[in-house]
Order: sequence, then structure tokens, then C-alpha cells
Amino acid sequence: METETTADRLLVIVEDDPKFSQTLARSFERRGYEALRAASIEELQELLKARSPAYAVVDLKLANGSSGLACVQALHAHDPDINIVVLTGFASIATAVEAIKLGARHYLAKPSNTDDIEAAFARAEGDVAAPLTERATSIKTLEWERIHETLIETGFNISETARRLGMHRRTLARKLEKQQIK
Repeated sequence: METETTADRLLVIVEDDPKFSQTLARSFERRGYEALRAASIEELQELLKARSPAYAVVDLKLANGSSGLACVQALHAHDPDINIVVLTGFASIATAVEAIKLGARHYLAKPSNTDDIEAAFARAEGDVAAPLTERATSIKTLEWERIHETLIETGFNISETARRLGMHRRTLARKLEKQQIK
């Protein structure tokens, strides 16, 4: 059985990029966390059978078109108090809202580092003093957000998303590739 101290600093990283996952794990371990890694929802579910992390960093888009949102949901179902941060290169308002609804506490766009993630863990409450600024929304931003809304609705099924948006599957794939933040 885990001691309370060990459980308090137990972190799971759900990321399909092994190099990034390893780098992030090492960085958190240097800060006193015990870091566990999973590359898929299946690996996460196996890990949750034996361990109960207090923190989680979840990549939004996993291998084979899998959604990190399913991981957020599984983590929240396992422990509603787990502090989950979604980290993504595919940021959109739609996915941010869904992540929060499913139990994430924060949503960070890549590139984010360990300092950013740890700061997000420390912010348990919202900030009522957050500036309310008007932002002119471009057609490209609206298109990007609509694509992500539809991706979520279809469980990240590219063909079905393209059909619902009235575009060719290859066109949608190209648009998604162009928007990647590397």
C-alpha cells in the first residue's frame, strides 16, 4: 500500500511521444514527484488498477487518433480529486471546454514546460480577476474551432468529421497537419 507522502507526489503522464514523456517524467522526478507513464487509455487503465496518482498530465491527441479526453474521463472516474492538466498542440475552445467538463482542472497549449504544468497544478481555483479582453476572431480560428468541435463529436473519426463538415477527408487531414504545433 502506498504511503500518504508517496501518493501525494504520484504523477501519471499520458503521452504517446516516448521522448517527450521521458523528458517530462525526469523533470518532475527532479522536483520530487514519482512519475508513471502511459501511452494509451489501455495502459492508463492498467496502471490505475494498481496505483492512484494525485496528479496527471494528459496529451489531448494520442496515437492512432485516440483522444486524451477519454483518459481525462477515466482519471476523473477513478478519483474525482485528481489534479489533471491537459497539454496539447491542438488547442481549441471546444476541446478546452470538454476537457474541463470531463474533470481536467487546467488546459495548456504546447509548448509548455514543467514550470507551467506545476503552476497549473497549484492553481486549484479559477481567477475572477482574469482580464476580459475582446478578441477579434478570424475566419481561420472559427474554422479551426468548428473542426475540433466536430472531431470531439465524432470521437476523433477523421472520415466522419469530414463528412459532417462537407469536405473531403484528405482536405481535412491537410488542414489538421497545417495547424500542428511542433
